[in-house]
Amino acid sequence: MSVVLDTDAEGASGAGAEPARPLLAVNNIEVIYDHVILVLKGVSLSVPEGGIVALLGANGAGKTTTLKAVSNLLGAERGEVTKGTIELAGERVEELSPNALVRRGVVQVMEGRHCFEHLTVEENLLTGAYTRSDGGRAIAEDLERVYRYFPRLKERRTSLAGYISGGEQQMCAIGRALMARPKMILLDEPSMGLAPQLVEEIFEIVKQLNETEGVSILLAEQNTNVALKYAKYGYILENGRIVLDGDARALRENEDVKEFYLGIAGEDRKSFRNVKHYKRRKRWLS
Repeated sequence: MSVVLDTDAEGASGAGAEPARPLLAVNNIEVIYDHVILVLKGVSLSVPEGGIVALLGANGAGKTTTLKAVSNLLGAERGEVTKGTIELAGERVEELSPNALVRRGVVQVMEGRHCFEHLTVEENLLTGAYTRSDGGRAIAEDLERVYRYFPRLKERRTSLAGYISGGEQQMCAIGRALMARPKMILLDEPSMGLAPQLVEEIFEIVKQLNETEGVSILLAEQNTNVALKYAKYGYILENGRIVLDGDARALRENEDVKEFYLGIAGEDRKSFRNVKHYKRRKRWLS
C-alpha cells in the first residue's frame, strides 16, 4: 500500500492551476529477471516536463531497475517488463530499443561513472552525439556548451578518461548525456563514492541544466538528504514497491523519512531494528 503525502498551499501549484503535463509516465510496471525473479511490483511514477523527480531507497530497493526499465536496458541483464506501460509524452515506449529512446530524448547516466577509459575526455563527450544528424557545427557548439557547464572538463579535454578523478568522470558522464540533446536524463546514483563538496557541485550543475536547458531529470539516489534538496517531488522504493511519495519538502519533514532515510530521530524515535513498530507506523508494508 502506497502512502501519498499532501502538499501545502505554498508547495502546490495553486488552486485551479493546470498540473504540469507528464513527460514520463510509468504505470503499474512489473519487472522480472531470468523469467522467475520478480524485482519490481506495480511501480507507478511520473515526471513532469521540466521537473526534477527523485527515486529514493536503500541499495537493492529497485531504483536502478526502474531506470533501466524506462531506458529499456533490461534486456542486457535478462530482465523484462512483464506488466504495465511506460509512456513518453503520451506515447508507449516500452517496446522501443535503447537507441530509439535516445533519439526520442531519453538518456541514462549509469551508476558508477561509466566512461571509455581509453578515450580522452573530449572523445567521450563526442560519443554522446552518435545518434545526431544535425552536422558537425551544431555538435561543436554543444561541446562548447558542455564545457561552459563543466569548465573542469575543458581543462582535462585531452586527458584519458581513465586517469581523471571520480568527480570529473561523473561530470564527463553527464556531459556526454547532454551531447545527445536530451529531453530527459535518467541519473543513477550520481553521488556514489564522491566527497560531499563534489556532490554539491554536481547537483548544482544538474539544477542549472534543469532550469536553463529545460531538461527533465529522474534521479535515483541513496543520498536522500541531497536528493530531496534539489528535487521537487520524490518516490520512495522498498523491496520493489513504491511505498511513499509526495512533495520533496513534505517528504523531508515526514517523521518516518527523517528517521529511516535521513538519520534524524526525535526523542521518541525507536530503533530501526524494531521491525514490527516500523511496519505498523508506516502502514505501507503488507
